[in-house]
Amino acid sequence: MFLKAIRRALDFIPSSIELLREDVIAIGKNDPAARSYLEVLLVYPGLHALWLHRAAHVLWNDEHQFAARLLSHANRFVTGIEIHPGATIGRRVFIDHGMGIVIGETAIIGDGCLLYKGVNLGGTSLSHTKRHPTLGKNVIVGANACILGAIEIGDGARIGSGSVVVRPVPEGATVVGVPARIIVPAKQRFDAALDHANLPDPVSDMLRALATQNERLRDRLNAIEEKLEIPADDEDAEVQLPWSGDELPPADGG
Repeated sequence: MFLKAIRRALDFIPSSIELLREDVIAIGKNDPAARSYLEVLLVYPGLHALWLHRAAHVLWNDEHQFAARLLSHANRFVTGIEIHPGATIGRRVFIDHGMGIVIGETAIIGDGCLLYKGVNLGGTSLSHTKRHPTLGKNVIVGANACILGAIEIGDGARIGSGSVVVRPVPEGATVVGVPARIIVPAKQRFDAALDHANLPDPVSDMLRALATQNERLRDRLNAIEEKLEIPADDEDAEVQLPWSGDELPPADGG
């Protein structure tokens, strides 16, 4: 059995080296702060967390659950990133500034995904079934976003910072808010990968739309009153809004 384990480990080395190479290249492409591959290898906790998780995941699948949990606990202590050894993570995944990230047991993360700090892929059930999210390929999850339950996030979807996602997200869509709502139709993209400072705010957009509609209705009502020669009410002469137009975020986000 010992020789069989050694032989299996030796067979796994070439594929492991290729995975490590892909991880380092993915970080170099997605992080402008990465100045060299040596720097990435030595000081990127997201990279270290992925490597330790892969080892823990092998132990978990080989029915060594206790050893897997011990390794994942050490991983959390060293990197600040908590990944259950049962979670399935694809290739070229980049965890950027990963402090506080939590990835649950039945979570699945597809190839090429990008996760920022504080992301939570959590469960909403106590049953021993699939209870954590499934992320498709090339999904971007902004800082402190929560994706809860056994829901699917489509390929290329984008989750805005601080969002709470409790429903499936279609392929290519962008969602923000609590609870998260789709703000960019499928297939329509932002120029940047995920411009955290320039995501539209659906709440302010709704307020702006209601204020505009109210202004049009008041103009029509005033026109009708003038035709009917109805005297104007002095209390309606000046409308006091709780904000001015300049205080609302611009319509294109920000």
